[in-house]
Amino acid sequence: MSKRNTAMSTSSNGIVPKDAAAQPGMPPPPPRAYNLDTKGTNTLFQGADKQKMLLSSDVGHFSLIQALHMADLITLLNGFCGVMSIISSLRYALGDDPHKVNDIWWALAFLPFGFFFDAFDGKVARWRGKSSLMGQELDSLADLISFGVAPAMVAFVIGFRSTLDTYGLAFYVLCGLTRLARFNVTVSVLPKDATGKSKYFEGTPIPTSLAMDALMAYWVSQDWILDNLPLGVWLEGSLLEFHPAILLFVAHGCLMTSRTIRIPKP
Repeated sequence: MSKRNTAMSTSSNGIVPKDAAAQPGMPPPPPRAYNLDTKGTNTLFQGADKQKMLLSSDVGHFSLIQALHMADLITLLNGFCGVMSIISSLRYALGDDPHKVNDIWWALAFLPFGFFFDAFDGKVARWRGKSSLMGQELDSLADLISFGVAPAMVAFVIGFRSTLDTYGLAFYVLCGLTRLARFNVTVSVLPKDATGKSKYFEGTPIPTSLAMDALMAYWVSQDWILDNLPLGVWLEGSLLEFHPAILLFVAHGCLMTSRTIRIPKP
């Protein structure tokens, strides 16, 4: 998960400037958003005001596009990679030959690129000194697609298809969703370093699902998919049929939602 919500700009003397006057024919700008940094000074999200005004005002058909920051566009590329991964998985599932795994490789290949864009958007936000609540929400939603839903879809198409398997995959995705929501709520109160970044992650960050992606890539390379999944299948033919390997996803979901695991941020 990127650290876009910590990309903030401050006035040089620590004094918050007054709100700009409303333009003729335009509603007054919304109140500025403040946050208390580690030195106890008021930090101003200067980029948030213009974005909020564009999003809340009737200023044209393309106001949403005008409101997007450069970092937001990079975040959308993260979401694009996740969506393309899901589509590639669906193409494999709709194919006639289960031994043609090119679409699975494409589904897995998109996910590291999603991580690249997820890390890069935070750097751009800090470089340009612009951050917003919309950017924070976009980041979480894109992460859920690329590191939650997309890996679960790959797991499903390579063989985790029993009823209990799908419950395990749903549990994993919902844990990622809950972890992202908790981050958005608690990020403002987590301890910060001198640059304003949170000092640690509570629970494993959702992009650590790349480890599961790498593991599934190895299984695909060894043709350990469908009926050949590692550890086989238990209770085959019953309502409780499941693949023991699905417990890896369940365990990963539990690690994401843990509050006792604290991973220092790089």
